[in-house]
This record gives sequence, C-alpha cells and structure tokens, in this order.
Amino acid sequence: MSVNTEKCIAQETMEGDGVIVKRLMPVAGLRNFDPFVLWDHFNISPGNGFPDHPHRGFEAITYMFSGSMQHTDNLGNQSTVTAGGAQRFTAGSGIVHSEMPGDSGKNEGIQLWINLPIALKNIPAAYQQVNTDDIPVQVSEGVTVRTIVGENSPVLLKTPVRYQDIELDENVNYTDQVAEGFRGFIFVVTGKAVLNGQEINEGEAVFVEAPCSIDLQAVEASRFMLCLGKPHNEPIHQHGPYVD
Repeated sequence: MSVNTEKCIAQETMEGDGVIVKRLMPVAGLRNFDPFVLWDHFNISPGNGFPDHPHRGFEAITYMFSGSMQHTDNLGNQSTVTAGGAQRFTAGSGIVHSEMPGDSGKNEGIQLWINLPIALKNIPAAYQQVNTDDIPVQVSEGVTVRTIVGENSPVLLKTPVRYQDIELDENVNYTDQVAEGFRGFIFVVTGKAVLNGQEINEGEAVFVEAPCSIDLQAVEASRFMLCLGKPHNEPIHQHGPYVD
C-alpha cells in the first residue's frame, strides 16, 4: 500500500463535560486503524473537561499544543502538562482519572489511544508525564519536528510507535519513509499541503502503510501530526472507555 487516495475528515462530537472534539476515530466507517483506537483534536474552555471516568485495555497520550491539562487518578498522581508536553497513561487492568484544563484561555491538543495486545490487557495501570523540555526537537530550514514517541523520546509505550509533531513553513518540502511493518496516518492540524500529489487540508487525514514514501509540500505554513505504529493483528473491541 502507498497512500490512501481517500481522505478522512475529523468529525465534531461532544465528549466529557461540554467538550467538542474533532474526532478522526472511532466514527462510522472508521472504528480503528490497528493499533490506533481513538484520535481526538480538542480545544477545551475553562469550566469544561473530563471529570473522573474509568478506562481499561489500552494506552493513551495527551499532547498539548497550547494551554495546559491537569491530570489526577486513583493511583495518586496529580500533575499538570503544559504546551509542548505530553502525559501517558497505561490503563491496563483499570484506571480512574480526570483531565481538566488548567489555563484561562485556549487549551488545545490531541488525545491518542493505542491498543494493548491481548497478552498485556491486564497489566497494572501506570502514568508518565514528559515536559516540553524533554521532548526531542529537530530544526532545519523551514522544518521543525518534535518527537513525542520514538527515537530519543522518554515517552514509553508497550507498542512500537512513531509519533511526531511537524511544522513546515510555506512552500517547504518534507520527505520521509514508513518503516517496514508500520502503518498509520498524517493528520493536518492547521494549514494546507500536498501529500504525494494529493491536497490535504486542516482536519483531514490520509492513511499510509509500508512500503511507502511520504512527500509533503506545504502550500502555506502548516502543522501536521505523523502517527505510525506496528499493528497487533488482533481483534479490537472498543466500547465507550474500554478496549477489551
């Protein structure tokens, strides 16, 4: 497979307590993309958020573009992640947590769920926070790449994943390769680009699978998320906050 010619558009949906998210998956027609289970682009106003709720059977990363997010859980963790930082929880056999915005203004980011293989569904729950200064950053002419998960990143997952925040200046090219055995997608946070000859716009994603080359040309200053992982090739049963 090279690049999927069908673009997927994130759909607005209500979640938590008054939060409208742009959801790529799970939605009708795209329940998951092994090993990925959920993708929400959120922008949370003060007074809204995600009060205490349970999870099990997967791992999740909350990555912040702006503002901050306060995390508390039944393991005793209490922390705040700010712009450019990430928090990861492994739900495993079960966790109860909350995520509430910590700033008075814009609190924007991405929440990503990654399935756990069946053999690890019942591992103990765990939590990790990684601040912005600990996220590896590579800067070249017109290109900034932040590696949330992958080479030199301290964010730890049970699934091989490469997860990057990529910013391109107008008319700048970015090329890459999807490693053998990996699959995933490119999601446009802001801007417009041409991916392997196909125009993609804000809120749209295109799916890729090895062997595949990626050639991005920014039509205007743009921000993308590159999300790749190794599938478990196991059934995914996601229902509400659980992935069994």
